[in-house]
Amino acid sequence: MFVDKAEIILKAGNGGHGGMSFRREKYVPNGGPDGGNGGHGGSIIFMADNGHRTLIEFKYKRKHKAENGENGSGCRSAGKTGEDLIIKVPVGTIIKDKETGRVICDLSEDGQKYRVADGGRGGRGNMNFATATRQAPRFAQGGVKGQERTVILELKLLADVGLIGFPNVGKSTLLSVVTKAKPKIANYHFTTIVPNLGVVEWRNFDPFVIADIPGLIEGAHEGTGLGDQFLRHVERTKLLIHLLDASGSEGRDPLNDFKKINYELEKYNEKLAKRVQIVALNKVDLISDQEELNTLKGELETLGYEVFVISAVTGAGINELLSRTIQLLDEIGEVEPIFDLEPVEETVYTPEFKEKQFTIEKIDNVFIVEGAFLERLINSVNFEDLDSIGFFQRVLKDKGVFEELEKMGIKDEDVVRLDEIEFEYFK
Repeated sequence: MFVDKAEIILKAGNGGHGGMSFRREKYVPNGGPDGGNGGHGGSIIFMADNGHRTLIEFKYKRKHKAENGENGSGCRSAGKTGEDLIIKVPVGTIIKDKETGRVICDLSEDGQKYRVADGGRGGRGNMNFATATRQAPRFAQGGVKGQERTVILELKLLADVGLIGFPNVGKSTLLSVVTKAKPKIANYHFTTIVPNLGVVEWRNFDPFVIADIPGLIEGAHEGTGLGDQFLRHVERTKLLIHLLDASGSEGRDPLNDFKKINYELEKYNEKLAKRVQIVALNKVDLISDQEELNTLKGELETLGYEVFVISAVTGAGINELLSRTIQLLDEIGEVEPIFDLEPVEETVYTPEFKEKQFTIEKIDNVFIVEGAFLERLINSVNFEDLDSIGFFQRVLKDKGVFEELEKMGIKDEDVVRLDEIEFEYFK
């Protein structure tokens, strides 16, 4: 089963909490703090692998989680770092962020890696909070949660040449003739329901990969028929061979078909529509009126296209078409990507408590404070220790929480709720 699109949920590992511990030995009864730092959570990394051909495994396993970092402990022992989760995908996989729709990475080479979800940083142990005036801190820092995101995987076939055209114009037949591929061939629309790949080895030239792109009909860019499932596969091609049924055996006008297919390409992606394109007039073995064929060829050449007259059944004109294809591939070289990638960013770790925001809502005389930094802050605090409570209050003050509460009219003894913690406010 060929699966070329999947949606999965990623959860990077949480950072371990910092340890809260004091050195206690036989001759050192009042040793200082020695709680170690928590380990960083594991990240989620995607890797392109030639051994994978489809995204089918992601249809059955949608949630992927990296290992959490371990908590710090006494004797300044740091917690173990969580292992990264490496997810292997086929070469040619593009990873998009579901929320924004932007492309995160394009894994186009075997072994290429990209970190898509960052593990959380481990919290600092209480040994880091000792000062000349606070020699026995009874609190440690909580670990940061790992990044969570939903991504969409899309497999785009790595073909040098894409065969485009309406259904039943002979694309599968041509592919079977010029390669060793064995696509399903029959005289009805949408015979090809998955893209077929083949390697063309012609004479002594370097081989190239050609893909039969199925399902293009009028309205494909809007999802009509099967086209929207397959248009993505022509995005990587350097050259497009536009196959037309010159005989009109389906009762359609070849020139009109040509214009409709190019309209679909332009609507799908303007950069794609600008790919070098040559035209192959197929099924000429069914044409008796040579003048009509010459007229069609002349009209296409007037539009600026190179035109080749072929018959995939008899083999007429195939050598000329392949010879020009190889020459053009060499001339074109590398092509510009038709989609924009997100800028490569370093780890999302940021200075503690400085980057987060919060909101305050008053419900039934209770001031509810919410913010991404609160859970980590609460995990850092020992509410039975005055030093720890003082640390807690300083962070809230530095964040501007108290200032905002006062702007909202809070009074002494009013209740403030932070996560699952409630306390009475006193100025």
